[in-house]
Amino acid sequence: MRAVRIDEFGGPEVLVATEVPDPVAGPGEVLIRIAAAGVNRADALLRAGVYHRAGRPPLIPGAEAAGVVTALGEGVTEFAVGQRVLALDGVKSPGFYAESAAVPVTQVAALPDGVAWTEAATLPIAWLSAWYCVRHLARVGKEDTVVVKAAASGVGTAAVQIAAETGARVIALAGSAEKAAWAGEFGAQVTVDTSAYPDEAEVEEVLRLTEGRGAEVVLDTVGGAAFGRSLRQVGHGGRVVALANVALAPSTVDTRDFYPKNASILGFQLTNRQRHGYDPRADLRELAERVAAGAYRVPVETVLPLAEARAAHEQLERRENRGKIVLAMD
Repeated sequence: MRAVRIDEFGGPEVLVATEVPDPVAGPGEVLIRIAAAGVNRADALLRAGVYHRAGRPPLIPGAEAAGVVTALGEGVTEFAVGQRVLALDGVKSPGFYAESAAVPVTQVAALPDGVAWTEAATLPIAWLSAWYCVRHLARVGKEDTVVVKAAASGVGTAAVQIAAETGARVIALAGSAEKAAWAGEFGAQVTVDTSAYPDEAEVEEVLRLTEGRGAEVVLDTVGGAAFGRSLRQVGHGGRVVALANVALAPSTVDTRDFYPKNASILGFQLTNRQRHGYDPRADLRELAERVAAGAYRVPVETVLPLAEARAAHEQLERRENRGKIVLAMD
């Protein structure tokens, strides 16, 4: 089969389409013919050799996909050949920049009709992360004000919609006027162009928008220096959820910014959460059903063929895309 493989760490140029052996479903596994695979920031980090789970080349990247079941391994009874499914890279499943993959059944969820392949392929990582953080960790409710950082990102647009559906007031922060306005299209009541409010001015703007109280929930998808600002933007008894560090920089924390407010800091990393007992299948099924029902809009900006994975990563690293980038198989 065709797959995109990394034989050495480096820039997008190391993503090479090649022939690899066809996978076979082992015990407890499902063989999936992949229709589309999502492109994520973690894929680029893995390609560069700076992702904490990178391992050593040769590697096939890709952490989320949608496709059709073509074979069942021994002991698998939950699925049927021909069934539409979602798959995510978990504890030991392979990468999905490929035409097929054998995936542990614990990493596979049914995909209802009515969800396009390219949209479905973006649900298992960014959308599931946003879903878990908003619904389970932060427990967002209609009385809350929720700040979503990098609100024009994949996680950000998902979190805005999931939080808005609860009735919460959502303040969307994004790095340009265009991105902030776009985040407003997903249900944020207030949008902030953070390029106009650098550093401490961003903190002051959030405090102004919350009449000095601070937000009940701050969803920090940026990390680095932004995390310190998140602690100053949360209010008494609030929750700061940290789920990424795309800044790739240390965060300086002053404990005086959160302990006097009795605020909580909550961390989330999807793969490690699974390694410590989280079964994502029920949440994935519910999320996919909500998308099929039209409750959420899944923005996909660019769809490229598998052989153009290099171009997909180049676009990702320019940080110009507002919706998700997806690789589609023939």
